[in-house]
Amino acid sequence: MKYIFVTGGVVSSLGKGLTAASLGTLLENRGLKVTLQKFDPYLNVDPGTMSPFQHGEVYVLDDGAETDLDLGHYERFTNTKLTRKHNLTSGQVYARVLERERRGDYLGKTVQVIPHVTDEIKLRIREISELTKCDVVITEIGGTTGDIEGLPFLEAIREFALEVGFSNAIFIHVTLVPFLKAAGELKTKPTQQSVAKLREIGITPHILVCRSDRPISKELRQKISLFCNVPYEAVIEEKDVDHSIYEVPLMLQRERMDDLVCKLLRLDVPPANMTHWQDVLRKLIAPQHRVRIGVVGKYIGLPDAYKSVYEAISHGGVANDCGVEIERIEAEQIEKEGPEKLLKGLGGILVPGGFGERGVEGKIMAAQYAREHKVPYLGLCLGMQVATVEFARNVLGLKDAHSTEFNKETPHPVIAMLEEQKGIENLGGTMRLGAQPVQFRIGSRAARLYGAFMARERHRHRYEFNNAYREQFERAGFICSGTSPDGELVELIELQDHPFFVGCQFHPEFQSKPNAPHPLFRGFIAAVFQQQHMKT
Repeated sequence: MKYIFVTGGVVSSLGKGLTAASLGTLLENRGLKVTLQKFDPYLNVDPGTMSPFQHGEVYVLDDGAETDLDLGHYERFTNTKLTRKHNLTSGQVYARVLERERRGDYLGKTVQVIPHVTDEIKLRIREISELTKCDVVITEIGGTTGDIEGLPFLEAIREFALEVGFSNAIFIHVTLVPFLKAAGELKTKPTQQSVAKLREIGITPHILVCRSDRPISKELRQKISLFCNVPYEAVIEEKDVDHSIYEVPLMLQRERMDDLVCKLLRLDVPPANMTHWQDVLRKLIAPQHRVRIGVVGKYIGLPDAYKSVYEAISHGGVANDCGVEIERIEAEQIEKEGPEKLLKGLGGILVPGGFGERGVEGKIMAAQYAREHKVPYLGLCLGMQVATVEFARNVLGLKDAHSTEFNKETPHPVIAMLEEQKGIENLGGTMRLGAQPVQFRIGSRAARLYGAFMARERHRHRYEFNNAYREQFERAGFICSGTSPDGELVELIELQDHPFFVGCQFHPEFQSKPNAPHPLFRGFIAAVFQQQHMKT
């Protein structure tokens, strides 16, 4: 088994996750079985209770793990199925070490960062190796080289590489080559300093991935090679992409990075056939058609908060050979200015998941606008719930209907807390999480979109459709077209006499890939294009 460790320097948000995922794509297309994992140095046990402003989206896995958004890149770019063991935080590491200490597992020894904390980190790498039986394990180390909290992880991978042998493990360092406008040139000093810091820790990178907003000249690469003690061919240019993140694997292939990795790890495999990836990219860059949709949320100013949603929308566009222009709309602005001003002219409206009362009334107004103006609508999790509240108020005449999440005293709690959630005090890891079976009604739009009567979808919620109102809703044309297998939990709703009005309690965006778009996003974009085509 071979191991690749990806670190980052100079600044955060350089794209280590995308680089790791893109390399995974190339190695998979060479016939290798690949898995990826993320080590996060922060002390939170997981990102489940962290604000999107702090951390971006929380990505949910099949087994219910709430993880870093980079795991979304791993699953979208490769065929690997991840588990909670694929995301390790300092919080998890220290919790396990202290638990062992309390049990007396260390036999009275003084518990220290080395070897006890580093051993725990190395154990997770070995657990993934045993669990997946892969040819290659790619491990991304979060944070920036030099951060205090990241030092135990860097020491652990240094030790691990020594233990497995240097022909079985390599280090890839992602760094920044910034352009200084005043000097009119790219600067290599930040990269030199970052590599020097890494070498102080005992790690010499085999490959340098240099992030830049413009091409890096041959002379500059030679300078980086000389000062960082890395071969010239191992200085890889990773320029900002022009159109889509899905360009990155092809960019790295042009730089022959996968050839170099295979050479270093002594992997005798054929070149990657990326024809299918090129076809996806063509549909993203030069689509035959174009549509415009609005995403109405409360974290619109932070793109990472809805990362998987935006990606799944683009996948739906690929499935229909449609370029999708996304209009990002603050829910609170709709409350202030009204839906007509902000939503008029959109081909479709999507309301994603979320928590908290801020902007909820704006989302309800967006759902009403989509229903009344026959605009294709897709509601995800909270997006389904606000559509339910809107229908109750404006079609069923249930005045002040609401979700008990936002109004515990509502006379009509059409959305209420799940029974098993009542009495739970801890917030972290206690929601209805992970893949659950969904059964579709025969003849429903949902069944047609999926081409099946059953699917497994990932969930992250505490509240649900209140069954006490189900019959009243259904009589008015509000169809509960997907439920749990026992029929108790409403998982998916749709409206009769509407081009496309669908809401789901789950998060379909977590299972969409560029080469395998999710049925709901594929159907949503198809409906938007059809409506637009009819108007023209």
